[in-house]
Formats: sequence, structure tokens, C-alpha cells
Amino acid sequence: MNTDQLNFIENEFPELLKKLTPETPRLWGSMNPQQMVEHLTDYVRVASGKTPVEVITAEEQLPAFRRFLASEKQFRPGTINPLNTGEPHPVRMKNLEEAIAEYLQEMKDFHSIFKNEPGKTTAHPACGLLNYEDWIRMQYKHLHHHGKQFGLVGD
Repeated sequence: MNTDQLNFIENEFPELLKKLTPETPRLWGSMNPQQMVEHLTDYVRVASGKTPVEVITAEEQLPAFRRFLASEKQFRPGTINPLNTGEPHPVRMKNLEEAIAEYLQEMKDFHSIFKNEPGKTTAHPACGLLNYEDWIRMQYKHLHHHGKQFGLVGD
């Protein structure tokens, strides 16, 4: 497992979230900061298996998605999430601080679920079944992408 990626997920990104405010401008896309954090939470729930999804990628295309996952390539600005169908979801939490707290709790649950169920896999809509190490790579790419979207991380 890539310990740098795990450190980013567990330590660096939560610290970066402290710099996010409701007024933080986005560099692309249509989500505001709270919608982005709630989107991250939704994604973690998919990873942990709390919100199961179906794989929508054709079987013959999965190897290409898996190569991307294993690579150092990052998501490009404006990459469309395969589960999104249009405008961002309305916010569900009272404020950004509550959204961040919810995200942090879901990340703790994610780690705990995989620790308690070694070998567990859950479906990613584009990449197929992923294990814990796969999800760490995907979470890193996803968090880095949205961190860049709001100027929290550089290239």
C-alpha cells in the first residue's frame, strides 16, 4: 500500500479541509464547497459498501479503468462522475462544518469496515470491484482532484 497516499487521506486532507470556507471559490465545476464535501462523503459511503452501486463499465473496458487506477495519472479538471446525472445535489447538512464532520466520520468508518473485513471488495461504478488498497488509490485521486478544484492542493 502506498503510505504517502494513505497519509494524505488520513492526515493531510483533513487539515486542508480546515482551510475551506463557504466562500472558497472553485476553479471548475458547479459544486460549492459544502456540496463538494458532501459529494466526498457520498463517495466514501460507496467505497465502504454502505451505499452499494452497480458497475456500469462494460467488462471489456474494465482493464483500461484498472490501469488508470494503478497509474500515477490524476483526474482531469471537469471529469464527470459516472453517478452524477446533472446539477450538484442540494446540501443536506446544516453547514460546511457539519458536512466536514460527517465526511471525517465516514472516513473512519471506511477504514474500520475494511480492517474488520479483510479481503472485502465493494463496487466502484467505473472500475469494478475494488479492495481496500484499490480504494485507497481511488480515494487519493478523488481527494486530490477536489482539493485542486478548490485550490487546496497544487499539481
